[in-house]
Amino acid sequence: MQQDKQFLLDLKQHFKLNIYEVKIWTALLSRGIASAGELADISGVPRSRCYDVLESLEKKGFIIMKIGKPIKYLAVKPEIIVDRVKRNIQNEADELASQMESIKDTEEFKELELLHKSGIQHVDIASISKSTVGRGAINRHFKDMLASAKSDVVIVASGQNLERCVKLLKNFMPNFAKKGIRAKLYGPYNKNVVKKLQNVQHIEYNPSSTFITIDGKEMTFMVSNDNVAPDYEVAIWIDSPFFVKSVNVLFEGSLK
Repeated sequence: MQQDKQFLLDLKQHFKLNIYEVKIWTALLSRGIASAGELADISGVPRSRCYDVLESLEKKGFIIMKIGKPIKYLAVKPEIIVDRVKRNIQNEADELASQMESIKDTEEFKELELLHKSGIQHVDIASISKSTVGRGAINRHFKDMLASAKSDVVIVASGQNLERCVKLLKNFMPNFAKKGIRAKLYGPYNKNVVKKLQNVQHIEYNPSSTFITIDGKEMTFMVSNDNVAPDYEVAIWIDSPFFVKSVNVLFEGSLK
């Protein structure tokens, strides 16, 4: 049985198999049950390799060996394989996340923190500011900022950006109370939008611009018009406690 080359390559990538394993597995799926010799003939895999490939597939749970003369092999349902692969990926991800979290308690991590702090002293101005273009990229940048918050989050949202900002806050709001983060959203009153807020204080205000500040140290502000096409939106990020404090003083003055 000659399988489409791209089909085999796709399976190889999705299931982390080598090309011989893919050929034998798909050949067995097409027959349901077969001997090693039959599978070699159907798949085009050399007979000298067929047995070790079948042994590998059995260990990975893709096939079942049926003892007899000759030994036959059964194909496991693709649905079962997919579910097993999903579980394995999730388990590996959980284990990796646990390992990453435990690294924070090591001496090596403390050394990395010290290196970072010492490096900050030598950063030039170009490295503490940047521009971001496009709504998707700006939204991802906003989320990165929210994820890094430790004490304070202040968002000022113009009318057209109010709902957008609330959506960006969605996955972070439950953790604000747990982490002791004070979060404020300044924006127009919209009942349907404001009722979605959780652990965020809404202060009615009608700003003409949109910006976010984190921990009084960094801020990102939109510099494009609210009516500009999404791909042409532009935002500027600045990591400067002095600048953020100055903007906050001006902003708070405008509220009086």
